[in-house]
Amino acid sequence: MRKEYMTLLYRVVTLLLFVLSFSLNALAQKEYSVCFYDSARSRVIPITVYSPAKENKNTQVVIFNHGYDSNQNPKSNQTYTYLTRFLAEKGFYVISIQHEQFNDPPLAMEGNLAVTRMPNWKRGEANILFALETFKALKPMLDWSKLILIGHSNGGDMTMLCATDYPQLFSKVISLDHRRMPRLRTSSPQLYTIRGCDYEADTGVLPNEKEEKEYQITVVKLDGITHSDMGERGTKEQHNTINQYLYRFIKK
Repeated sequence: MRKEYMTLLYRVVTLLLFVLSFSLNALAQKEYSVCFYDSARSRVIPITVYSPAKENKNTQVVIFNHGYDSNQNPKSNQTYTYLTRFLAEKGFYVISIQHEQFNDPPLAMEGNLAVTRMPNWKRGEANILFALETFKALKPMLDWSKLILIGHSNGGDMTMLCATDYPQLFSKVISLDHRRMPRLRTSSPQLYTIRGCDYEADTGVLPNEKEEKEYQITVVKLDGITHSDMGERGTKEQHNTINQYLYRFIKK
């Protein structure tokens, strides 16, 4: 009984903080963070929202998934502001999920990584689905029919897994240099990947030329932009290049 009471109290406090944060930022850039509690998994899920100046029934939603940060940074989801703020300025409602916590098991670095990292990706997938249902309830007026899923590196692997398991939920799926989880071979949702210049994906992860044409999958290889440059280490010029490719695909 006490656990149920604490869960209910946590939800009420979380909702109040969400409303308060939204109110305080209503006249500003409308960028705020909030924690939700997934009672089914007894897990707190921090989320940062990057909201456009105006929200209406035509506002599309982007769910963003950060790369692996060794469980050391409680705000990894806030280190891609070059991208999340850019999309918000372009009119998208961006939900950036914090996937890592200090006490989470470390990401597997040995074995068949497509297998040994699956528990991490499955946890990320559950976070994505939870955030989706939570914000659908909080923001029913947004356009949820054209949902966009984006992820970098390990977050890109989570993105590909979620799109594989729930393709009907998404309109467009974009990875920034994910390397382990094989991409869907499908034309729906629309698939797009931006590749860095320093690492190759594992065998079978990316489509071959025939599959690219058959399923209209777009693969873009960038010169002079590395895997790490796609995170906070990149220059303004590099980030601008990534954003332009990203936006061009989203607006198709």
